[in-house]
Amino acid sequence: MPHVEPIAREDLAHLEEGFALVEAAMGFVPSSLRTMAHVPGLAEGFQGLAGVVLANPMIDGELKHMVSHVASRAAGCRYCQAHTGATAVNQGADPAKIAAIWEFETSALFTDAERAALRLAFHSGANAATADDFTACRAHFNEPEIVSIVAVCALFGYLNRWNDTMATALEDEPAAFAETTLAPLGWHADKHA
Repeated sequence: MPHVEPIAREDLAHLEEGFALVEAAMGFVPSSLRTMAHVPGLAEGFQGLAGVVLANPMIDGELKHMVSHVASRAAGCRYCQAHTGATAVNQGADPAKIAAIWEFETSALFTDAERAALRLAFHSGANAATADDFTACRAHFNEPEIVSIVAVCALFGYLNRWNDTMATALEDEPAAFAETTLAPLGWHADKHA
């Protein structure tokens, strides 16, 4: 049960345009946005930042979604793990890669560039990124691309803290994905059920 109940969507008509964009991308409107709406301007501000971070073309969408998933796993947010995994697959990421993401260091499914970015994401999610992580990324990415990777990690750092602290209830779509794909890897809904 969430610590703070989200505001009903029908009571947030002023946010409907942004909600429609999120729904088109994700298939639903996350409860977290409706909880943020308790503070005037917070949901809009977050959507603005998320739009810039997630819509920029500096790194491809599949990598962006894998980075958000790994950073969320490192931070321990089960809500965001379910969201990022489901969104990655819904946005065209290879489901086999998402299922094998914790073998990214050794799996033939991942390129050296992906390994470097995912290692940075994992260490970033645990606030443990090092100069070596950036050196490895520089072999594959330019400075703006590295900043874009870290921006994804930071955006999900906010969401990880928000959703874990609020015990945000997991929506049906990401919950179904997590039960079939992530649960065999040890995921459970925990307080987000």
